[in-house]
Amino acid sequence: MIERRRLLTSATAGAALLAGGRVFAQMAAQGETAEGATNPALKAFMDGYFNAEVDASPETATGLGLDEGPRAALKARLTIPTRDYQAKEQARLRAARTELAKLDRSAMTAQDAIYYDTIEANFDSVIRTYSIPYGQGGWPQVYRVSQANGAYLNTADFLDTQHTIKNSADAEAYVSRVNQFAAVLDAETDRVREDFALGVIPPDFILDKTIALQAGMLATPARESTLVQSIVRRTGESAIPGAWGARVEKIVAERVYPALQRQHDVLKATLPKAGHDASVSRLPQGQQYYANSLNFITTTRLTAEEIHRVGLEQVAELTSLSDGLLKAQGMTQGTVGERIAALRADPANIYANTDEAKAQLVADLNTQMAAMEALLPRAFSRLPRAGVEIKRVPPEIQEGASLGYYNPPSLDGTRPGIYWINLTDTATWPRFSLPTLTYHEAMPGHHLQIALQQESAAAPKLMNLLFFSSYAEGWGLYAEQLADELGAYANDPLGRVGFYQSLLFRAVRLVVDTGIHAKGWSREKAIRYLIDNTGQAEGGATSEIDRYCVWPGQACAYKVGHNEWVRLREKARAALGDRFDIRSFHERTLGGGGMPLTVLERVVDRWITEQPSPAR
Repeated sequence: MIERRRLLTSATAGAALLAGGRVFAQMAAQGETAEGATNPALKAFMDGYFNAEVDASPETATGLGLDEGPRAALKARLTIPTRDYQAKEQARLRAARTELAKLDRSAMTAQDAIYYDTIEANFDSVIRTYSIPYGQGGWPQVYRVSQANGAYLNTADFLDTQHTIKNSADAEAYVSRVNQFAAVLDAETDRVREDFALGVIPPDFILDKTIALQAGMLATPARESTLVQSIVRRTGESAIPGAWGARVEKIVAERVYPALQRQHDVLKATLPKAGHDASVSRLPQGQQYYANSLNFITTTRLTAEEIHRVGLEQVAELTSLSDGLLKAQGMTQGTVGERIAALRADPANIYANTDEAKAQLVADLNTQMAAMEALLPRAFSRLPRAGVEIKRVPPEIQEGASLGYYNPPSLDGTRPGIYWINLTDTATWPRFSLPTLTYHEAMPGHHLQIALQQESAAAPKLMNLLFFSSYAEGWGLYAEQLADELGAYANDPLGRVGFYQSLLFRAVRLVVDTGIHAKGWSREKAIRYLIDNTGQAEGGATSEIDRYCVWPGQACAYKVGHNEWVRLREKARAALGDRFDIRSFHERTLGGGGMPLTVLERVVDRWITEQPSPAR
């Protein structure tokens, strides 16, 4: 999963900034035109919008490594999410949509028309959400603060992993941002109050988790907080003189913690008013909110009913396939879910829940990734220059974090990509499930796709800015399948069981997400369905379902996207026969940046027509 990427997002554009290569950083700073497009008006539009997005978001500039030179002042700032700020951002996107409509699409080349259609689809899906007076504008985080999102969770992590500290100016910028963090929290609390007044109150179990997470942070002495420890560690590593730790500790104690306490008090005061119904449909305009979310996330017009039906069909199909794999391992008794649960509970399949064993787990993941990298030239003509690191989710946020997620590298390659794994409880990750997670998050999954996208000289920088969840998450799941096709499990039958369980898990997501938000399922029914069909432990299943409750529709990105990636590849293979080249297919579908699934089909169709005719 590509998470914490939301920090690289305009508050209303709903587009993760996965931008493209050092050359793009220079072009953005110098105001040069986009590569890859030939229409002058389209070039000018794309460059102008890219620069406006970076200038509007200090977090985006930092995440892309563009907070230097002409944009150096952005490194000392955070976005304050006031109502006025949101209104200005919405107005800016609407104005950009108006300017886009003035371009003559009929005069564009086929490739430029694809760029145009991609931008148009993104803008329209985000603007469609503006009619709902709550939510995050496009990205379906229905509650501003929950166990899975909010400044209290994201800001320290962002400053620790994205804000570079190479000199005293960088350290001063860090101090400035910590100081502003209090204003971020207060502005966010104001917006939370507004949402609560509309009746947009998280369910009681979500508020309980959120309150507990915040209480744990408030109970941590300021000097032991990530905000303080990060600057102490990094100024020490770079031998930057100054009382940085003491300065930040004072700000955390006197400004940040009081602001967090104010937010915490608002949540606690509202808890008695919270109900237990998990569905977004209970909220004002809730059914439309969910429809908008599914449209934005899947980039299709699939309805909740259609997605639910596809999910049920694929759960049945993948359950049957898993049954055959388990029987081949001598496991014949009980349902597939029960047999998987038995595998998960087998001590031989579980790392000890100790720091030493968790370090070994991460080391083993690196070994698996290195082995996969050796196989990739068979399927890819280019591999990323940027590296990827595997890290444990920081313990202070692990209770609310996703189980695994990925941060892209910086544009200049100085900061690698990071694949985070949540090790709250190692029982969540039995050994047989770990290889496919690595293939999804790192290679050939998110890191390969995003780093290649960033490093491509052919993709206009704006096309790398726009984020399409089903394209990216669908690729991640397709990458799991590709790893199997490359022979990753040739000598690892339980690993192949883990792979099929991963596919089954994503099919189950289609059922439970639509079940909760469109068909009246309770949280408890969804948890039970997930456990029964995947064998997942109750704690992990509960965490997953709670995530779907606060991000309605997001869980549908994976399997909807995977289904389309596989369908389009097989469509091309059927059309080309012996002329089908998997490396060329991947180069074309990955090289131009993210896009809606509908546009991806046009890219594949065009690629098919461009292949050489068969020899006579």
